[in-house]
Amino acid sequence: MTDTLSAAPPLSQDALDQLFYTARSQNGWRDIPVAPALLERLWEMASLGPTSANCEPARFVFLTTPEAREKLRPHLSKGNLEKTMTAPVTVLAAYDTAFYEKLPQLFPHGDARSWFTSSPALAEETAFRNGSLQAAYLLIAARALGLDAGPLSGFDAAGVNESFFAGTTWKVNFVINLGYGDPAKVWDRLPRLPFEDGCQIL
Repeated sequence: MTDTLSAAPPLSQDALDQLFYTARSQNGWRDIPVAPALLERLWEMASLGPTSANCEPARFVFLTTPEAREKLRPHLSKGNLEKTMTAPVTVLAAYDTAFYEKLPQLFPHGDARSWFTSSPALAEETAFRNGSLQAAYLLIAARALGLDAGPLSGFDAAGVNESFFAGTTWKVNFVINLGYGDPAKVWDRLPRLPFEDGCQIL
């Protein structure tokens, strides 16, 4: 009988290239729409990544219409304006500071909700950390499904929160443009730190 929990073999080099080595942050887009079903699959895949106590605080708002993008326009920095307004999909990668209200559903093994209701600081820290994790999972899932992505942080977070999340417990973390990138607008890859500068083995 096959042990389904055995370690999986490494991905092929082609797959690793698609996810990391040849994948690039995008600055321009081809005029190709992204199917709504693909956005649903992105959520499905991102939700499978691990989070603390399965808390899943990430909340993703997919802007797909001109009206939605216009609502975002006044909050974008000048350098991020054109590539965001022309992206087929722009994702507001947010997190829910009251994520713990879903814990009875997501973590039925114990009273995990009480861990956070007594400490707003712990709840905020947990929501931000794990929401960031899930947004990173979304980026990798997008690349795995053949999409290109361009994450950015040049925007007015307070303005985005007021325009999109007023009266809720959601807060924007960063913005991700999705679609099929224009190779002519990709910059040369910038340097990365070598292992010895970024890592230690103890």
